[in-house]
Amino acid sequence: MSGLIGLLISLIILGLVLWVLWWILNMIPAPPPINTIIRVVFALICLCALLSLLFGGWSFPFAGYHTLR
Repeated sequence: MSGLIGLLISLIILGLVLWVLWWILNMIPAPPPINTIIRVVFALICLCALLSLLFGGWSFPFAGYHTLR
């Protein structure tokens, strides 16, 4: 049960940090094509961080897949 609480706290902290970074990215005045590219890259990085957290490591998503068997 404590592992689930730790995961929930980690998700909340990660969400807050990523939200602040997303807000900062929206404040940067960049031309529309570059701004879109920056947002897509940031979204992919966020997805990798979330998957890495959920699958048990901060290294690379699916790096700990052998522990799921």
